Amino acid sequence: MQDLSDRVVLLTGGSAGIGAAAVRDLHRCGARVYFTFLSGASRALALVDELGDTVAARRCDLAVHDELPALVDACVARFGRLDVLVNNAAIFVDNPFAGSDYAAWRSGWQHTFDVNLFGAANLAWLAMRQLRAQGGGGTIINVASRAAHRGELTVADYGASKAALINLTKSIARSCAPDGIVAMAIAPGFIETEMAGPDLAQRRSAIEAEIPLGHVGSADDVARVITFLASRTSTYLNGATIDVNGGSYVR
Repeated sequence: MQDLSDRVVLLTGGSAGIGAAAVRDLHRCGARVYFTFLSGASRALALVDELGDTVAARRCDLAVHDELPALVDACVARFGRLDVLVNNAAIFVDNPFAGSDYAAWRSGWQHTFDVNLFGAANLAWLAMRQLRAQGGGGTIINVASRAAHRGELTVADYGASKAALINLTKSIARSCAPDGIVAMAIAPGFIETEMAGPDLAQRRSAIEAEIPLGHVGSADDVARVITFLASRTSTYLNGATIDVNGGSYVR
């Protein structure tokens, strides 16, 4: 088990799915965790109650970029510092090329990028400012997707945002290493979450047939990778993207 007792982690999208599993796993390893939620207030508060006073939560809409400085400040005010940022929150909404509503097409791309890329990039910049103020050193973890690599049929905006997130990770890794700041990405395939729920309900058999292991991954499968990357033992993976997809897409 990783020892994260000296680490403060800020994680976005922590009320459900991969985010909630990561909050639990990071807490299990001793980290103090500050996480965000948007619509899942009751679940977020229940998770804080479950885990105790080393975990805290705050509502934040990552598409409203003016809210992000206060988020970092609140994390530091609660736990005294910041060591790790996990950009996990994302949106995934069908926006097919065959649609007929141009305004909806543009709105879908804008909102997806506002959350999945610009929210993550702005929060990374703010986190790095805090890390440097503390004397340097820290970790940025970006939760991307298998969609970043293979192209998507009906959610091109989602795949493109995740591809850009991986490129952002590489840029942080190369640019900020002199400050001791490292960055890594994770690219999950299909995982048992609410986000993937509609697709799994409609075509689970076909999805599982594409996975050599024969089953969809769990949120814990991804959470354990997040915890490893948040530890001090993973820093030489700077710039890497770790695939967590059961072999369904091998690069």
